Amino acid sequence: MPNTPSLLQLEDHDAFIARHIGPGEDEIAAMLKTLGHDSLDALTDAIVPAKIRSTAPLALPAAMSEVEALAKIRALADKNTVFKSFIGQGYYGTHMPNVILRNILENPAWYTAYTPYQAEISQGRMEALINFQTMCADLTGMEIANASLLDEGTAAAEAMTLAKRSAKSKSNTFLVAGDTHPQTIEVVQTRAEPLGITVEVVRSTDEFHAAVEKGDYFGVLVQYPASSGWIADWDKDAEMIHSHGALFVVATDLLALTLLKSPGEMGADIVIGNSQRFGVPFGFGGPHAAYMACRDAYKRNLAGRLIGVSVDAEGNKAYRLTLQTREQHIRREKATSNICTAQVLLAVLASMYAVYHGPEGLTRIASRVARLTAILAAGLKSMGVGLVHASAFDTLCIESADADAVLARAKDARINLRVRKNGSLCVSLDETTTREDVDTLWRVFAGEGKTLPSVDALDADAPSLIPEALRRTSKFLTHPVFNTHHSEHELLRYMRSLADKDLAMDRTMIPLGSCTMKLNATAEMIPVTWPEFANIHPLAPAEQTRGYEELIAGLEAMLAECTGYDAVSLQPNSGAQGEYAGLLAIRAYHASRGETQRDICLIPESAHGTNPASAQLCGMSVVVVACDKNGNVDVEDLRAKAEKHKDRLAAIMITYPSTHGVFEEGIVEICDIVHANGGQVYTDGANMNALVGVAKPGKWGSDVSHLNLHKTFCIPHGGGGPGVGPCAVRSHLAPFLPKAATDASFKTEGVGTGALVSAASYGSASILPISWMYITLMGSAGLRKATQVALLNANYVAKRLAPHYKTLYTGRNGLVAHECILDLRPIKDETGISAEDVAKRLIDFGFHAPTLSFPVAGTLMVEPTESESQYELDRFIDAMIQIRDEIRMVEKGELDREDNPLKHAPHTAMQVATGEWKHVYSRELAVFPLQSLKQQKYWPPVARVDNVYGDKNVFCSCIPVDAFKEEEEPEAFSEPMAV
Repeated sequence: MPNTPSLLQLEDHDAFIARHIGPGEDEIAAMLKTLGHDSLDALTDAIVPAKIRSTAPLALPAAMSEVEALAKIRALADKNTVFKSFIGQGYYGTHMPNVILRNILENPAWYTAYTPYQAEISQGRMEALINFQTMCADLTGMEIANASLLDEGTAAAEAMTLAKRSAKSKSNTFLVAGDTHPQTIEVVQTRAEPLGITVEVVRSTDEFHAAVEKGDYFGVLVQYPASSGWIADWDKDAEMIHSHGALFVVATDLLALTLLKSPGEMGADIVIGNSQRFGVPFGFGGPHAAYMACRDAYKRNLAGRLIGVSVDAEGNKAYRLTLQTREQHIRREKATSNICTAQVLLAVLASMYAVYHGPEGLTRIASRVARLTAILAAGLKSMGVGLVHASAFDTLCIESADADAVLARAKDARINLRVRKNGSLCVSLDETTTREDVDTLWRVFAGEGKTLPSVDALDADAPSLIPEALRRTSKFLTHPVFNTHHSEHELLRYMRSLADKDLAMDRTMIPLGSCTMKLNATAEMIPVTWPEFANIHPLAPAEQTRGYEELIAGLEAMLAECTGYDAVSLQPNSGAQGEYAGLLAIRAYHASRGETQRDICLIPESAHGTNPASAQLCGMSVVVVACDKNGNVDVEDLRAKAEKHKDRLAAIMITYPSTHGVFEEGIVEICDIVHANGGQVYTDGANMNALVGVAKPGKWGSDVSHLNLHKTFCIPHGGGGPGVGPCAVRSHLAPFLPKAATDASFKTEGVGTGALVSAASYGSASILPISWMYITLMGSAGLRKATQVALLNANYVAKRLAPHYKTLYTGRNGLVAHECILDLRPIKDETGISAEDVAKRLIDFGFHAPTLSFPVAGTLMVEPTESESQYELDRFIDAMIQIRDEIRMVEKGELDREDNPLKHAPHTAMQVATGEWKHVYSRELAVFPLQSLKQQKYWPPVARVDNVYGDKNVFCSCIPVDAFKEEEEPEAFSEPMAV
């Protein structure tokens, strides 16, 4: 009788696990054989120290099928109630054009890309980002803008520290106008307190002008339009601020600036804000791309990433990340910011919204909002409802004698209004507002039985609320890119042309060490765009957000179980923000015990660059701990420094597995040493993909970790953002985690326990469903297997490449963790071929390079992740071996030391198809070094980009059209072509 599988076996829901994990069982067995182990458990035991290894499975449910998981999260979504929100306060309704929704937000060519550190394979997304920079600079009237920040609140905090570094004034006070968004004020206060900066919030306008005139400050922040809606001309204040040697910072609204005089024309030095209303949904608070624009004089201290224009090896214009020496991973404790992840995908969305609508379309949208606001105001006045301010763009502040009755009627009408602390109500209109909405608002404020005004009647004579002196007269978005792609067909083709220039996970493995580029499954992504998640305002009443509440609590519990900690905050909206929140919790814990003198943070020299930068932002002094010859933390050096600083020791920040890709044996001893000397242990969770289901930092002695949901837990990198960096802690630190805030609970008068580190209570809430889905789909056993295969794949790559490249560091039994560092320094010494040359040559093979020169200069760090099949691993290995053979040809003199395929990589189609071939090596070797490439070939759009030129000639906006005319026409093809 045939062996018929049972129904239970047929219903075994492991299908998703097999789809997420790249190698099949036969491939796993073959790779294990290569490594000399007979099972994944045996390999795990050989790699992971017994002292920290988990003995019990994760206490999580079993895996679900995609159908079941989507049904379960649909039930959660249905518990959210989507009201029409007129709350405003920095978050507004908007329409994302469907062509952008489908072809960018839902397109893996865009959302699976990585930070554009390798310029030649990132030209498409960098063009989109330079459009974003141009958009922000044009609208704000500033000379330069960055390629996005995390949110408006943290952008204001970055502006404060930029002003502190740049102002002539020696004051330690940052002056803030009281009618700034409450969440922005609180995030600024959070950032200021550890740095010893005094934030002075001045409530009344008269008191504010008096404080400006007094001059005891290094910087001043105002909101324009104000949080409650009024619009002011800040020209004279700017002059006064500058006379005191201080900088003027303006938080503003990009849509309003299509109609209003720009901050730059008023004398602003730094302008920040949020691009959310350029097509990006509420998302319960994020992710949204903030921006910072400033005067050119401050560009070298500008926080965040900056895209600039350079030239390639052929003299053609090319984009690149410019002034990278500003970045935290290079400057470490001397960094001016700890920012790592930005909001690239959201910046791309906002830029495409501007490209699609153009200056005329944006002005029309803004004019319609302003007109409806004026009509609403006129109708309210006709009904005897008092308005606090005479000017407005989209927000009205309303004096209501019976706010409770108004709010009750609003609830019945399924709309949300904003309640201010003083009892007044605010109504903010937006792109989604309709005539019917205005009628509904009149009904809500009028009550039953009253005659309502008419929109059409008032449209004829309702006066504009924008003062004539503040109307914009300067032009903006004049570049052709914003005036060309207004039909859907043209925009579709433009976005496709940009995507075709890039390499993302939809084309190839991205083997970046420390960055964990793994499958972002379609089923995980689907809920993100559901209206029940996308269209919830972050300040919506709790009864409307029950689904989010349950999903967030569930995800926090899942992450606590994976890590062994007791509590989790999902508020930090990047890994660096998670680090910052964790260190703030440690700092507050010590303060609660009367030990405010504890300010020393021990950091191994191998640590991530964000670690020392985050410590510095928390007011801590960094003491570097040495590593031994094997790349591990030198335990004796640690012991000596911990004991030396025991009275001031606050914490150690350690990455585990180490940044060198090794499970260090001394981790438990390290924790014990730090605790014995009064400190807390912070474990960087960047490498959690090597731990889930195998070991728990909260159980081996660590007190706090941040996690990267955009790494281990499958939120896509999106070209360098969005990210989520939850902070997980043991119970004694739980009271000091960032806490959720509502409009009524914003402190804005001082910093205490649970202060905001990000503008929204739950950070980038709308992408949390991705990680919830991943954990639910994988289940307890699937998560452990994913970790084990990540270890397997990394060791397989290291083993196969061992005859060709030395692995710099290994752990027990000569094995690595989830990544391996290939040491190319001996090769460079022998041949002059550098790690960068190998990285660029990999582009000719259709691969994104591994992590270049981090954490050790002259090396490549490879992390294949569990999602890559043996086929793809072998394809990468074959490319690396071929490259090593080319290097051997240089060693033997068969290839010239300077004129060889590595030194001139990557090679473009234009180079090999036109003009005279100027190299001693063949065209075929240049572009088809392996036969398989003739079947599928990625052609880089530019040749190697000149980094030095780009830094010496900083140009960070759209390339003028006439610049292209200056380039020479390519010569005709000089060899006969086969027909």
